[in-house]
Amino acid sequence: MTKQRPNGRADEAADDAQAFRAAVRNVTPLPKAPAIAGLAKPKPRVRVGKAAAAALQDLDEAMPLASGVDAVTGDQGLSFQRAGVRSQVLRRLRRGLYPVDDELDLHGLTQTAARSELAEFIARSRDRGCRCVRIIHGKGYRSGVRGPVLKSAVNLWLRRHLDVLAFVSARTIDGGSGALYVLLRQ
Repeated sequence: MTKQRPNGRADEAADDAQAFRAAVRNVTPLPKAPAIAGLAKPKPRVRVGKAAAAALQDLDEAMPLASGVDAVTGDQGLSFQRAGVRSQVLRRLRRGLYPVDDELDLHGLTQTAARSELAEFIARSRDRGCRCVRIIHGKGYRSGVRGPVLKSAVNLWLRRHLDVLAFVSARTIDGGSGALYVLLRQ
């Protein structure tokens, strides 16, 4: 039952509603448009925390501890580009044109601790949808004659990590040869 309003507005509203229902009584939905051949719906990306846990279990295999292999110097710049990544992407990364979504500082950590921190950081960053991250490993000036231990290890680990598309040494303002811009798979 409609509430009576001044000037007969309730009657007008009821008449309008009845007229609308009468107008759309015989309306049928349009048939679904056929799917365009060759275009498939993209599969939704699954982001599961279990994948990160599984990655940490296979850490020794995926990211072995570095023992003097491919040693680099403290001032040497690092660069890596996975097959299929355009050189233009690497150039933009080197210039710092990708916004840095997250950062990890590995200063003062042992190789084992740094490896697990790096693996967790990459998994967490990828799950959050980060595209570019900065990893600070230092130049290894306090490592003595051994040279930069973490820098060499991070270089090895990132090259082996499948979620890493490319990395380059950061611009001077962001840490220079003691830090990396890392481009992650989306």
